[in-house]
Amino acid sequence: MRKKRVLLLSEAFGTGHTQAAYALAVGLKQLSPQVHTRVIELGKFLNPTVGPLIVSAYRKTVSTRPELVGKLYRNKYKKPLNRITQLALHRIFYAQAASVVRHLKPDMIVCTHPFPNIVISRLKRLGLDIPLFTLITDYDAHGTWINPEVNKFLVSTPRVRELLLARGIHQSRIEVTGIPVHPNFWKPHNRDEIRAEFGFQAVPTVMVMGGGWGLVFDEGLLTYMAQWKDKIQFIFCMGSNQKMIQKMQADPNYQHPNIHILGYTHEVHKIMDVSDLLISKPGGMTCTEGLVKRIPMLFYDPIPGQEEENCEYFVQNGHAEILTSTDTLDRWFSLLVNDYEAVISRRIQLTQQLTASSFDHPSHCSQAVLDLL
Repeated sequence: MRKKRVLLLSEAFGTGHTQAAYALAVGLKQLSPQVHTRVIELGKFLNPTVGPLIVSAYRKTVSTRPELVGKLYRNKYKKPLNRITQLALHRIFYAQAASVVRHLKPDMIVCTHPFPNIVISRLKRLGLDIPLFTLITDYDAHGTWINPEVNKFLVSTPRVRELLLARGIHQSRIEVTGIPVHPNFWKPHNRDEIRAEFGFQAVPTVMVMGGGWGLVFDEGLLTYMAQWKDKIQFIFCMGSNQKMIQKMQADPNYQHPNIHILGYTHEVHKIMDVSDLLISKPGGMTCTEGLVKRIPMLFYDPIPGQEEENCEYFVQNGHAEILTSTDTLDRWFSLLVNDYEAVISRRIQLTQQLTASSFDHPSHCSQAVLDLL
């Protein structure tokens, strides 16, 4: 009997959308090895020259003019892209999408970014008869995710479900699954083994992340953190920001046994297990991974739009705090140094708050998709 096939489509506008697709793919295969999965960043796949140029332009805009991203997000918040824009998007970047689908013959398509979701929705209007599931990878429901051809929306929280209901989506088309994380995050790892593997010290540890792109780091803030290096271990995960990595490595302020500067890494699940505090941009995937690992989080400089919404959700629910000034750092770092048990208690409290929720079972999204398949 032919294996069931799941095609997962994403885009490279930030790394979180594709990470969610891969996390779901690996989770499905772990739960059911008989399922065949394929993850494709559709625009890059169909337009290997133009696609990366567009992503690069977006990345530059996010880095230098984030307010423009926020303005576009708000202007289109309540409505999907109109049919003319959808047609143009398809003709310019996704003209061969139907050929890809015909070749791969999936039993189900899951989109983790609005653009491929729009493309597949259009193909369904033209006769494509394959179930389409939309996995919203943030803690908000932007209008560009919504198309009538979507069979079911997989959402992060009951709040996002309510937002979709308010947009007229029938409750039968919405399922709260949480955002999928890689199975590496499903269970804790031995902290002593991780420390030995990476050369980390058994001292209070702060993990600092800027997303896969390593964007919008405040150098003054990083330098201020480094002043605590004699008492606190810092693991700076700088993503693909090679310029910042090289600059920090050459700076005497960061040349210390308690400071570790990393580029893009697939070992986030291990580093989170030995970290006591996460300082990060509030990207949907990073937020979710930190929540699964029960780490207290500080969020800084959210990009206007979905990161602001992610930040608001996590702060309102007591899972994180906004990093407003160095006073916030002083308070948390002092706790780590002088009252470490209070930080541990915060982590235990967070675990208790999440018991019986979908986040208490990180495989929930993968299992939900498997059941739908």
